Amino acid sequence: MVVLEKFYYDNKSVRMFGIATLFWGIVGMLVGVLIAFQLAYPALNLGIPYTSFGRLRPIHTNAVIFAFVGNAVFGGAYYILQRVLKTRMYSDLLSRIHFWGWQLIIVFGAVTLALGYTTGKEYAELEWPLDILITIIWLVFGVNMFGTILKRRERHLYVAIWFFIGTWVTVAMLHIVNSFELPYTWLKSYSLYAGVQDALVQWWYGHNAVAFFLTTPFLGLMYYFVPKAAERPIYSYRWSIIHFWALIFIYIWAGPHHLLYTALPGWAQALGTVFSVMLILPSWGGMLNGLFTLRGAWDKVREDPILKMFVVALTAYGMATFEGPMLSLKNVNAISHYTDWTIAHVHVGALGFNGFLIFGMLYWLIPRMWNTTLYSRKLANTHFLIGTIGILLYAIPLYWAGFSQSLMWKKFTESGQLQYQFLETVTHIVPMYFMRALGGTLYLGGVLLAVYNLRKTMKAGTFVANEPAEAMALKDQPLPKAGMHWHSVIERKPVRLLIFSLIVVAIGGLVEMMPTFLIDNNVPTIAAVRPYTPLELQGRDIYVREGCYTCHSQMVRPFRDEEARYGEYSKAGEFVYDHPFQWGSKRTGPDLQRVGGKYPDSWHYRHMNDPEEISSGSIMPPYPWLLDKDLDTSNTPAKIRAMQRLGVPYPKGYDRVANSALRRQAEEIAVNLQKDKIHADSRKEIIAVIAYLQRLGVDIKKDKITQK
Repeated sequence: MVVLEKFYYDNKSVRMFGIATLFWGIVGMLVGVLIAFQLAYPALNLGIPYTSFGRLRPIHTNAVIFAFVGNAVFGGAYYILQRVLKTRMYSDLLSRIHFWGWQLIIVFGAVTLALGYTTGKEYAELEWPLDILITIIWLVFGVNMFGTILKRRERHLYVAIWFFIGTWVTVAMLHIVNSFELPYTWLKSYSLYAGVQDALVQWWYGHNAVAFFLTTPFLGLMYYFVPKAAERPIYSYRWSIIHFWALIFIYIWAGPHHLLYTALPGWAQALGTVFSVMLILPSWGGMLNGLFTLRGAWDKVREDPILKMFVVALTAYGMATFEGPMLSLKNVNAISHYTDWTIAHVHVGALGFNGFLIFGMLYWLIPRMWNTTLYSRKLANTHFLIGTIGILLYAIPLYWAGFSQSLMWKKFTESGQLQYQFLETVTHIVPMYFMRALGGTLYLGGVLLAVYNLRKTMKAGTFVANEPAEAMALKDQPLPKAGMHWHSVIERKPVRLLIFSLIVVAIGGLVEMMPTFLIDNNVPTIAAVRPYTPLELQGRDIYVREGCYTCHSQMVRPFRDEEARYGEYSKAGEFVYDHPFQWGSKRTGPDLQRVGGKYPDSWHYRHMNDPEEISSGSIMPPYPWLLDKDLDTSNTPAKIRAMQRLGVPYPKGYDRVANSALRRQAEEIAVNLQKDKIHADSRKEIIAVIAYLQRLGVDIKKDKITQK
C-alpha cells in the first residue's frame, strides 16, 4: 500500500521576499528615474554630495540588481524548490536569516554608497565588510537550498533546480575572486589586483554577474512559471539539457568583450569575442524552448496579462542575447562602446526580461498564496501596456543617442580636424536623455499599478502561511526502470551536479586569467611610470568616492579620432599602480587619461566648483563641497603601507614622511592658484583632486621627451 507523508510548504519566506521585491523595485527605479533626469537637468544634483549622480548611480544599479532582482530570485526559488522537490525548506530559521541578512546588506550598501564608501568596481562597489556579509548570507542560502534538495521526496531534479545550483556555485566563485582586497580602514580597501589584471577580473565578474545573477536564475524561474501559467509542459527536455550546460560553459568566457580595443592583451580580447559570438546558440535555444512551450496557447496569451509579460520577457531575452554577441564583434564594438547604446542594451534585458518575468511571476504566485484570484486583470493588462511603451520610450532614444555620439566623435572635417568638440556631442543628445527619463517614469508608473493591484489581491484573500501537501517518501519510491536518459545520472545526484557545474564554469576563468597573472611580461612595464604621490593618491581616492568613473573613462583606444582628441593610445604598463583600475564603461564626459597638464590648476578648480562656468551647457554636476571640506590626512600612512603590501615601490619608511610630502605638493598647487587670483586653502580636498588630475598621462609624456 502506498503511504503518503503529509507536510507543509513554507509560504512565509516567499511572501517576505515577494514584498521586499516590490518595495526595492520602487526604490531602485525611483533612483533610476532621478539620475536619468539629472542627465537632462543637472540642477537636480542639488549641489550636495549625497544626491550627486556619481553617488546615486551605483545605488540605483545595486538596488535594482541585488535588491529588486535578488529578492525576486530568492522568493521564486524558495517557492519552486519546495514544489518540485515535494518538501518544506530545510530550515525556517535559515530562511529568515537569509531574508533579514540580505535586507541588511541592501540597507548598509545604500548608506555606505551615499556616504562615498565604494570600491569603484562596477556592480561590485560595496566595501569589504559588506563583501564578507554577502559571502556569509550566500552560504546560508546555499546550505538551505542543498539541505532541501538532499531531503527531497522527488528523485528527479527538475531543470529549474539545475539553473539555481549553477547560479549559486558560480556567483560564489565570482564574488570571492573579485572581492580580494586589502583593507586600510574599517570601511575602505584597495583591490588586490591592479590595472590590466584588475580590469580582466572585474569584467570577468561584471559580465558574469549579469550572466549568473540576472540570467541563469531567471531561466530557472522561466522553466517553472511559463509552463505553469500556460498549463503546458516545457517544449523540449533535450533542449533544456543543452541550454543549461552550453550556457554556463560559454558564458563565463565572454567577459573580455567589455575590454575590446583597450590595453588588455589581444589574445584575451579574441577569446572574449569568440565565445561571445558562440553564446547566441544556447541563449536562443533557451528562449525558443520557452516560446515553443506556448504553442497552442496563443488564444490564452492574447487575454492573459501574465503570459503576455512572459512572452515579452522571453522576446527581450532573445533580443539582448542577440545584441550582446553582435556588440562583441570588434567592428561593432568600435561604434558602441562608451556610448549610450550599451545602456539601451542593458535596459532591454533588465526592464524587459527581468522586470516582466518578475511581475508575471508575482501576478501568478500571489493569488495562489492568498487563496484568491487576481484583483484586476484589467489593471494587469494596463501595467503590461504601460511597461512595454516605457521600455520602448527608454531604449529607442538611447540607441539613437549611441549612434549619434559615435558618429560625432569620429567625424573629421575635410582639413583633417575633429569636427565636434566633446561637449557638442553631449548637448546634442540631451533631448534623448529627457525621452529616456520619461520612458523610465512610465515604466515606474506600471510598477506602482502592480503594487496597488497585488495589494488589493492580498486584502481580498487569506494568506496560507503553511500550505498543506503530501507525497511519497523517496525511499518508498520505485527505482527508475532501465533505459532512463543518460543525463539522469547527473541530475539525480545534486552534489555531482554541483561539482560538475563548478568545473565547467571554472575552466574559462582559469584559462583567461592565469596567463595574465603568471607570465611576467604579459603586462609590460614602462620605466617612466611612477607611483602616485601621497597627495595624488588621496585625490584619486576622492575621485573614486565621488563616482567620477561612472561618467569618465581613462582608456584612449587606438583610433584616429581618440588619439586626435585625447592623445596617444593607452598602454598596459601605465596602469600597474592603479588599485582599482579606472578604465570606465561609459563616456558621458571626455576621457581623462591624458588630461594631466592640459589645463592650468585654476581651470580644474573652477570646473569642479561650477562646470558651466568653464563649459557652457555642461551636464556635469558641481562639486562645491570639495572646496570646503578639509582633506583627511590621518589615513595617509595606512594608504601608503597598504600600497606597499600590494607591490607599489614606495621607499621603506615612506609612510612616516608621506604627509610632509603631501603638504609640500599641496602648497605648490595653492601657490599656482594664487597666481590666477584664486585664494584656496591647501588643506582642502579640491587640492588633492587637482593633483590627481594633473598627474594623469604625465609619465608617458615625460617618457617620450626622454626618448627624444
